Amino acid sequence: MAIPGQAALYIVATPIGNLADISSRALSVLAQVDEILCEDTRSSSVLLRHYGIQNKLSALHDHNESQKTGLILEKLQSGMRLALISDAGTPLISDPGYHLVAATRAAGLPVYAVPGACALIAALSICGLPCERFCFEGFLPSASKARRDRLLALQAETRTMVYYESTHRISESLADVQQCFGPDRLVAVVKEISKHFERCLSGPVSHVIEQMRADAALERGEFVIVIQGGAQQDGALVQARHTFHVLSEAMSKSQAAKLAAKLTGVNRRLIYAEG
Repeated sequence: MAIPGQAALYIVATPIGNLADISSRALSVLAQVDEILCEDTRSSSVLLRHYGIQNKLSALHDHNESQKTGLILEKLQSGMRLALISDAGTPLISDPGYHLVAATRAAGLPVYAVPGACALIAALSICGLPCERFCFEGFLPSASKARRDRLLALQAETRTMVYYESTHRISESLADVQQCFGPDRLVAVVKEISKHFERCLSGPVSHVIEQMRADAALERGEFVIVIQGGAQQDGALVQARHTFHVLSEAMSKSQAAKLAAKLTGVNRRLIYAEG
């Protein structure tokens, strides 16, 4: 809770679209701290101006976090109260801040959460897929092969899976989901949460892909992809299938199945049939 006087780092969630989605406590903290750390001072100044908050902004992003953490710790140790915000949503969730928070706690200084909007939680709440157990994968790799390898490694995952995706890769990413999990795997594509063009497309991944191809406007925006978890499977077979798919990138499927069987001890015909 803290503030007014004690030195502390506040991790403050900000809106992910609609500027009204911010708590009164968050606004109070942002107004009272000695300095606000943010990804982009231009983006954050829009929010502060909207609420009439005049406070010092300093940039903290992926490219300077390591270098600035020591200086920020010195400010905290001198008694300053600092807030960390991201461009949108909850800091550290696929955004900068981990190194700073870890270092602040290691130094014995208090870190307080000021909770609020988070895109992955918002998407789970409206997607219509099970959300009592889920895993968050952040942004998948930008390269197609690396992305498929990551998805193939999740084939045994029974929890609902959530990841973020950008306009530039949404089509390719969904195609890889279909390739790795099959056309009937249920997904939800949630875009532009809390904004004017918010949409949630759900159903078999093949159907969602068709919907997006039919309307180019659906491929623009910031996306959260939610994937239905798989049924419980035999662990050895899952590992054998993953090995088969990796090997098949470099050799024929029959050769890959034979080598995967040799490496894992699973019947070659079963691997090939499942692959």
